[in-house]
Amino acid sequence: MISRRNVLFGIGGAAAGGALASSLGGTTFFNYGDAPVNVLDYRELARTRLPKIVFDYLEGGAGGEWSLLHNREIFERLVFRPKRLLDISKRDISTVLFGKKYDAPIIIAPTGLNGAFWPNGDIALARAAEKTNIPFALSTASTASIEDVAQNAGGDKWFQLYVLNKTLSQQLVERAKAAGYSKLILTVDLGVDGLRERDNRNGFKLPLNYSSSLLVDGLTHPSWALDFAKHGMPKVANFTRRDASDTASQAGQMRRGLDTTFSWKDLKWLRSIWPHQLLVKGVLRPDDAVRCVAEGADGVILSNHGGRQLGDAISPLQVLAETRSKITQPILIDSGFRRGADIVKALALGANAVQLGRATLYGLAARGEIGVTEVLNMMFAEIDNTMAQIGCPSIADLSTDCIAEDGLPLGARS
Repeated sequence: MISRRNVLFGIGGAAAGGALASSLGGTTFFNYGDAPVNVLDYRELARTRLPKIVFDYLEGGAGGEWSLLHNREIFERLVFRPKRLLDISKRDISTVLFGKKYDAPIIIAPTGLNGAFWPNGDIALARAAEKTNIPFALSTASTASIEDVAQNAGGDKWFQLYVLNKTLSQQLVERAKAAGYSKLILTVDLGVDGLRERDNRNGFKLPLNYSSSLLVDGLTHPSWALDFAKHGMPKVANFTRRDASDTASQAGQMRRGLDTTFSWKDLKWLRSIWPHQLLVKGVLRPDDAVRCVAEGADGVILSNHGGRQLGDAISPLQVLAETRSKITQPILIDSGFRRGADIVKALALGANAVQLGRATLYGLAARGEIGVTEVLNMMFAEIDNTMAQIGCPSIADLSTDCIAEDGLPLGARS
């Protein structure tokens, strides 16, 4: 049986949406010719434009995808407790993070292989972030290099590093430092690749295999196919070297560089070679957050990698309030955010900002840089509207008092 949440939150497919239209009291589902009104409309545009193998890579999770579903379901348990008879005529969704003011509490999260969704996808994301005055985080597995993004996009750029061996790590850190990146994000939940069953079934890897099914899929998605033919196979650009000139070698070099022995002592070492703010991403336990700070991290990012690593992981939203009670440093969060109201819930529970991954990638895959900018402006408007609705004209007014769980105030369960 298909649940209502699976369709409305973008987990079910187009067929599921059509099947449920009548049971939802005349709900109108997105039509390709309509103007998008929410992130899920951009998801549908992305699904329509991309071949199935590429869309499944964007959309899929690990294992049975329970974490992917759970990330969304946890938002349903949290509802607002609006305050009334307050002046909400002047609202401000801007935020200050690490001493810098941004137009909204949003960061574009580091995501890999974005050139598979749109030509020069990383640069398009960075430019959209610059336009909207929010940070952009570049992935180690980007399809535009550290230097290319720095040269082709302004704004505040952060660099994300996997747990790689010290030689590779130091090379990438030095490049990011030289190119002017202001923050370093260490991702600690990818010592080994997650078991992504959709990708395994589809045979997704770089380079894409020119199988008969991919060719047919490409022909039925002509916009993507023409872009792919014009711009060629996306590269894992930060690993382009003379001894790794083809895409398969580049991807292999990155995989071989992953260091399963990376531990707390290596975090100390990384802290010693990076002169700016350092954040640790992939934290799901408050005690780990406390130790990250003790070892020199300037903040943490609560994340289960969008459900893409461990198929049965807790939602980061579930540990947010407890983590906030343990540390005073900035807490960022990602995994499953699709609406401005989701972001407001996280802010009320103690997050300083939210990283958007798939949400902005839907915009990228649908319409490139324009689509990303539209998704961000849509999110800004949704945050502003939600804050007005609950009687909180600024982010500083948000607290756990604004939130109830399953209809009960937080902490009211026996």
